[in-house]
Amino acid sequence: MNTKTLFLAGLLSLSLAGCDRNTDKVSSEVAESSSTATQQAVANKPAGVGDQRPAFTMTDIDGQQRTITEWDNKVLVINFWATWCPPCRKETPAFVELQYQYGDQGLQFIGVAIDEMDNVINFTDTYGVNYPMLIGNLDAIDVSKAYGNRFGSLPYTVIVDRKGVIRYVVRGELEKHVAEKQIKALL
Repeated sequence: MNTKTLFLAGLLSLSLAGCDRNTDKVSSEVAESSSTATQQAVANKPAGVGDQRPAFTMTDIDGQQRTITEWDNKVLVINFWATWCPPCRKETPAFVELQYQYGDQGLQFIGVAIDEMDNVINFTDTYGVNYPMLIGNLDAIDVSKAYGNRFGSLPYTVIVDRKGVIRYVVRGELEKHVAEKQIKALL
């Protein structure tokens, strides 16, 4: 194969992996299953805007099991991401700022990394991430599918209200001003 063919094959692989700037956004005005997220993703229809958020449990970067129900009664921003994904890295500083700014009012960002533990720890240290970071690898992909991410896009962000209803979904980078508008409406 020549260099051009290899380059195009690599480019196609990246776009199929879902790490892109697809701005296919879905929002709505108006939405706990049990068992593991992997079982949910296989057994149930994926959740979408207006549906109750699926339950899941994953390990955090400290090795502790965390369940999404720990953050009941908070506005959640669940961000599926990876350290190797450029738009994922780009949106993180805004998420850190928003968590700092609105955390006392009931906002909770949760990162769900589709990545290796060491990479995520180094990333969170470098960027000063101030919100829980869960590590899921393949399980995280299943959880993102349970939350409606049919194509495995990264980043993929879901905003959930205090009652556990999914209110906003974005495939691709979530810009700070858009995130802040959605968050403020739910606080």
